[in-house]
Parts: sequence; C-alpha cells; structure tokens
Amino acid sequence: MRTGFDHDLYTRMQSDNIRSRIAAFGGKLYLELGGKLFDDFHASRVLPGFKPDSKVSMLLNLKDQAELVVAINADDIEKSKVRGDLGISYDADVLRLIDAFRGIGMYVGSVVLTRWRDQHSAVMFKNRLESLGVRVFRHFPIEGYPYDVEQIVSDRGFGRNEYVETTRPLVLVTAPGPGSGKMAVCLSQLYQEHQRGVKAGYAKFETFPIWNLPLNHPVNIAYEAATADLDDVNMIDPFHLEAYGETTVNYNRDIEIFPVLRAVFERIYGQSPYKSPTDMGVNMIKNCITDDEACREAARQEIIRRYYAARCGQVQGRTEQAEVDRLKMIVQKAGLGPEDRPVIAAARKREEETAAPALPIELADGRIVTGKTTNLLGPSAALILNALKVLGGIEKKDQLISPTVIEPIQTLKCDYLGNRNPRLHSDEVLVALSICAATDPKAALAMRQLPLLEGLEAHSTVILPQVDEGIFRRLKVNLTCDPKYQSHNLYHK
Repeated sequence: MRTGFDHDLYTRMQSDNIRSRIAAFGGKLYLELGGKLFDDFHASRVLPGFKPDSKVSMLLNLKDQAELVVAINADDIEKSKVRGDLGISYDADVLRLIDAFRGIGMYVGSVVLTRWRDQHSAVMFKNRLESLGVRVFRHFPIEGYPYDVEQIVSDRGFGRNEYVETTRPLVLVTAPGPGSGKMAVCLSQLYQEHQRGVKAGYAKFETFPIWNLPLNHPVNIAYEAATADLDDVNMIDPFHLEAYGETTVNYNRDIEIFPVLRAVFERIYGQSPYKSPTDMGVNMIKNCITDDEACREAARQEIIRRYYAARCGQVQGRTEQAEVDRLKMIVQKAGLGPEDRPVIAAARKREEETAAPALPIELADGRIVTGKTTNLLGPSAALILNALKVLGGIEKKDQLISPTVIEPIQTLKCDYLGNRNPRLHSDEVLVALSICAATDPKAALAMRQLPLLEGLEAHSTVILPQVDEGIFRRLKVNLTCDPKYQSHNLYHK
C-alpha cells in the first residue's frame, strides 16, 4: 500500500528534539504525553507508514534517560470510566500501561492519583497498587484551578500535593484518557522542584494537530473528527503569530489555557520560557511526511469513517446528536461525501441487486470482493474467506472449509450453547479455517493471506454484530457501516 510517512526518520528526529529540550532546561524535563502511546491506530491510519507503536519506538531511544509517571483522575476511578476503544476501565488501563512499558524495558516510577478526595474506589485502587509494589502519590483539587494563579502557585495549591520523587532527566507523564490531570501534575512538579532548588522544565508532546501543517489540511481536520466528542477545534495560534509573525496550528484548549500557563511559569521562574502554546510542543511529525497526497487521502477516508461511526453510535445509543452534527459539519468542511469512499457505493449497489445486506471489501489494487449469507456462513465470515481466496490466488470454487468441520460447530452453537443462528461468525470461521489448514495446503495458503487484510477498506449496509466488528478491528480492516440494523429487534449484541 502507498505510504506517506518515514517511521525511521521520525524515531531519530523526535528523540533528538526531545534531548535538545532537556538540555535547554538544564537537564530536567517534564514531558506531557498527549494521545495514545501504544496502539495509536488513528495516527497510523492518517499517516500511512506511521506504526501504531512509532512513539514507543522513539521513546526507546531515550529509555536510559527516561522514567514514566502515570496519572489518573480519582473521580474517573470512582465513576468506573471506560476507554471506548479498548472497553476497559481507566484503572485497569493504568495496570495495562505499566505492564506494557515494563515489557519494553522502560522504567515506570510511580502513579499519581489526581483530584484526590478519599473516594472509596480510589482508596481501594491506591491500596492495590501499593500491594503490587507501585509507588503512589496523591494530588488534591485546588480551589480556583486553573485561573486563580496566586492560589495555585502557593503552599495552598501545588504545595499541598505530594511531591513525586523522580530520578531521571526526562519524566514522561502519561494517562489513560483525557481529563486525567497530566498538565497539572507537570506544573505541580515544576513548583515543587523549584521549592527544592532544582531547575526543571516543561514541554508537551501532542501528535495532533500538526502545528506546521495548514489549518485545513485533511490530517488536521481528521483530528477534529477524532475529537468531535471533546468539542476540540483547530485554530491559528494567535500568540505565536504575534510573537514571531509565523502562522501555526494548535487547538482551542491549549490556546485558551496558555495565558494561565504563562502566568504560572512567571510566578515559578520569574519569567515564562514560552511565548506561545506552539512553543511548548516538540512534535516533529511534519518533517517525516514523505508523500503529502498519500496522507491527505488517508485522512479523508478517516474523516468519513469517523462520521459513519458516530451515526452508528447514535443508533446504538452511545453518541449524542451534537457529536453527529459536528462531524457532519467537518465532513462538509473537508468537501467529502460517500462517493469519496468507493466501497460504500459498491455495498449499496450490491444491496440493491440482492435485496439483502451487503458487505464488500476493497483490496489494495482496487478490486472489490463481497460476501453473501449462506446456510453455513454469515456475510462477514463469507467475505473474509472470499478475500483470502482472491489474495492467495485460490479458485472461487475451491472449498477451504469442509462442511464436516462446520456442521459440528453449528451443532455446538445451537444444541449446546443456546444460539438460534447456526451460521458461523467471522471468529468461528477463522478457527475452522485454522483447523483445516493443518491438513489442507489451500487452507494453509489462505491463512497466510490474513496480514494482507490490514489497512483495507470495508463497508456494511447494516450494523454488524459485535463479534464480527471485533474481528475486523483485530485484523486492522477499516470498517464502516450504514446506521441501521438488519432486523427490527430492539436488542442487539
């Protein structure tokens, strides 16, 4: 597939830039990490060539200098807040992040529980972390935060927080989701370090929006689409324009809060090290884009996908009308429509021809492959098998899975597990295919094509069952669905 981003160049340039920022502050830097470090599939979709773990690869260049601090809002623990992309609670994600960082050899120094008010669930989580050998520090709500600078930068504000003991020159502050208090943790530490006579600095590592791409570049618009639920808006940074006469892009929350941040810096240091929110960033993404048009097209597809995801979410009761309306405006701003996603037209044409739901996939060479419902297979399962046949050069008539394998699975589903639908879902058909691959060379050949599904585009004219949607996600197929169910039932799973 066409790539537009140089992963290796990025890991070098980004780590070098962070080292320079550490040196600029005398050898100690608190770096706030925005967005996802692991599994950043949004970045990999809009910047073809950017790997989901590109940022981690970059950080590995700095691992001997770095330690991680994970922040989590105690209120989020109390509310059992869940990550929508992973389906796990924020506190569970803290444990996942610690394991993931340790698994690649990075040092996790501590966890900070922000907005601490002795919440019952937060106390239990603190005790659990400490029993696991993880150091835990508490940061408290500050009256008047973030605007009462005099209160914030005092013993009554940051001074009340427990000082997070760090030992390395680069302190990476991350969190399981937005609103976790990463920035407040960094600023609190600057105050506490200053009180102890330690010179330290602050910077921000946000992937999007990309500050030195045009405001209406599709990659930046795709960020607005990805954060439509947060009501983020990309803006020209007025502080940077005034200070340097240079047009750069930031987003509304950072621009709105910058005067407060500047005042905090001035109160701690006597002067601010930054003239604009853009100055705070260390992002080198733009320098590593090798094919701008490839990234533009990838971003356009992401914008459309986000719109359809929101519309389906509304039908499922997960998305509010305001978010759908906002995404509709973003699609219009980008000048896009269903016709810009070829697989949508193919799906609807097939649905008209068959009077049944359709689910086609577009291969890398532009060919369209479809799957239809049979007595043995659901449309998702049929589509995957058909696509693997085409990719492997296997004849359409060739049978990859024997009915003698499928039928016992159907018996298990209906007679023993209480399912009404005997047709195999995509996860079941992949298990069946793997069994057949042990003795059938053609089934084995089909299995070897699975990695080639990554990054392909698919569209269903109905909302798929969760199990099929999950398989497409794990195969890294970019799936969209029309916002309707196949049946008129009220309950769906």
